[in-house]
Amino acid sequence: MFRIPARLRALTHSRIACRVGRVAAVTGKTLLFLAVPAAAHAEPVLTANSLPVVINNLQNWLIGILAAVATLFLVLAGVYWATAGGDPAQVDKAKGALRNALIGYGLAILAPVLLQVVRGIVGG
Repeated sequence: MFRIPARLRALTHSRIACRVGRVAAVTGKTLLFLAVPAAAHAEPVLTANSLPVVINNLQNWLIGILAAVATLFLVLAGVYWATAGGDPAQVDKAKGALRNALIGYGLAILAPVLLQVVRGIVGG
């Protein structure tokens, strides 16, 4: 069975430790209360955006996500290549990750064009 050292046991049962714990708890609750804006407790106002605004927001999100994933693959390709140590299988893995990164960047660049096609199809 695990035994708590006497020094730690004495610290946990001391009045100072209990008082510090209570002060920390109250301080934490106060900071949390002040950190949450009052608008978060208000009733949400739902507004309907027009189709061009929705497509534009979708375009921005799509470009951001594709660029982030492509950057992740680019970093992975660099790590794989740097740690390959001459292993041909690891170098091929790095080349595959690099190819995926380039495809991701290409899709991020083409996202506005693809969404323009969608906008033309739906008539927005």
